[in-house]
Amino acid sequence: MESGKRKRYRKKKNSNSDSHDQPKKLVSAPQKSSSVDNSNSKRRKTNAVVPDGGGKQLTFLEKAKARLSGGHFRMINEKLYTCSGEEALNYFKEDPSLFNMYHTGYQEQMSHWPETPVNVIIKWLKEHDPYLIVADFGCGDARLAKNVKNKVFSIDLVSNDPSVIACDMSNTPLASSSVDVAVFCLSLMGTNFPSYLKEAHRVLNSSGWLLIAEVRSRFDPNNGGTAPDGFLKAVCDLGFTLTSKDYSNKMFLLFFFKKKQEKRKSKNKEIEWPTLKPCLYKRR
Repeated sequence: MESGKRKRYRKKKNSNSDSHDQPKKLVSAPQKSSSVDNSNSKRRKTNAVVPDGGGKQLTFLEKAKARLSGGHFRMINEKLYTCSGEEALNYFKEDPSLFNMYHTGYQEQMSHWPETPVNVIIKWLKEHDPYLIVADFGCGDARLAKNVKNKVFSIDLVSNDPSVIACDMSNTPLASSSVDVAVFCLSLMGTNFPSYLKEAHRVLNSSGWLLIAEVRSRFDPNNGGTAPDGFLKAVCDLGFTLTSKDYSNKMFLLFFFKKKQEKRKSKNKEIEWPTLKPCLYKRR
């Protein structure tokens, strides 16, 4: 009997001990501390990365590099719009890496456009004879040549590709009347842009096409640009006929010309070229 009492006493004691310990297990200091640490950890992670707009997370170092690259792009872009083609050619000859820097920034800017003019021009070429010979003035990464079956002379200030002709666009090595289509896709940048169009007129055959895509703001008189009529008249005075124009895109305008078969009646008459507003990108 005495042994049984001892067993019952031990059981009761153990039961009481468990009931006293239970509340301590429900709320413990380490769990509370862990919760705070997790919260701080989340804050640290949020501060450590920033979104780039495409779902990818950038570190602060990557973001700083992107800002620096964007700053260089804006500087080079302003330079190209405010100097002559010859000056731009010498500028890139001194440091060819600036050309790559510019086009990297250019592609980043184009990524924000709902539609790019080069794709519209590619579509136009695919709807026409694939045997038309094309001169792409200011070709950049030669995207046009890579996406059509046509023979394309890709021309720009610097060549990182054997297929690209590096030269001043006002003085190309192309023969006179050797091209069916001349393209200027956002490339009338220099202060002497009329000389680029004169060169296009020289290399085009008697019934050649001239396709021009330019940033809409350059032709917005309410925003410091020039009205398109003056520009269109000057191109026609050079020896072209305007066949159509497309103002439907909110980012750029498209003009389609055909070279006049008859010669200009008054070659000595000075053409009144408007000053096109530089397209300067704001810091994002």
